Parts: sequence; C-alpha cells; structure tokens
Amino acid sequence: MSKHATSRDGVDVENRAATLTAGDEAPLPDDGTDWERVLAMSDDEALHNALGDPDSQPLPPEQLARMRRAPDPRAIRLRLGLTQEAFARRFQIAIGTLRDWEQGVHVPDSAATAYLRVIAQDPDGVARALAASIPEPVASTRR
Repeated sequence: MSKHATSRDGVDVENRAATLTAGDEAPLPDDGTDWERVLAMSDDEALHNALGDPDSQPLPPEQLARMRRAPDPRAIRLRLGLTQEAFARRFQIAIGTLRDWEQGVHVPDSAATAYLRVIAQDPDGVARALAASIPEPVASTRR
C-alpha cells in the first residue's frame, strides 16, 4: 500500500508541489504544506500567523542590537570588482568553497567569517600579507 499525500482540500499535494512555484524561484518543497493557501496570504495575515507561533517570535531590539551579520562573500567580491576565480586566487580560498558560500550551499565557519571580515576591511593588506608569506623560488644550481 503506497502513501499518497493530499491536502485538507483533497488536492494532490505531490503533483501540486512539483508545479506550484513562487515567482521565478525553485519549485516549493513537497512537504505537505498547503502552498496555495500560504502564497495567497497577505503580509498582515502571514505576520499574524507567525506571531501566533510561540516558536517563531521576533527578537527583542536589545538582542537584535547584539547580533552581527555574517559577511557576504559575493558582496565583498563584487565591491572589489573581482571574478570568483580572481578573488579565490588573491585570497587563497578554494574556488569551490567560495562558490558554495556565494550560492548558500555552505555557510563560512567562524574562522572563515573572521577572514572575510578582514578582507572586507583591508583587502590590500590581506593580499600583501599573503604574498609576503609565499617563499621565493630557489634557483637551481646545476653543475
């Protein structure tokens, strides 16, 4: 016996979730949510529902003031006018890692977050420090 999900209104959730999208975004997840109802909500209705959920309460202003935003690798790179390849090379970051951060596949860990903050504050200083740490090639002495 197969399990087939339907919403309360009797609509086939699996087929609807595969075709129902919000704008140009990816298809909505097939998780049993009544996406037609969610997407039809006004902003006020969505806010009212969110505030009614004890697990979804907004942070008070004093907590918001203490929070720090994580640096945005893409914004930093674009501000510097660099391609992904040039940014990765200049700051010795694996290109795949940079792409994952920019696409939201992975979030930079605390060390990478600190590194991105330093790059954002002093990109030339970071590049100089990295360049100075690369040893000069030793000339071959053949006899």
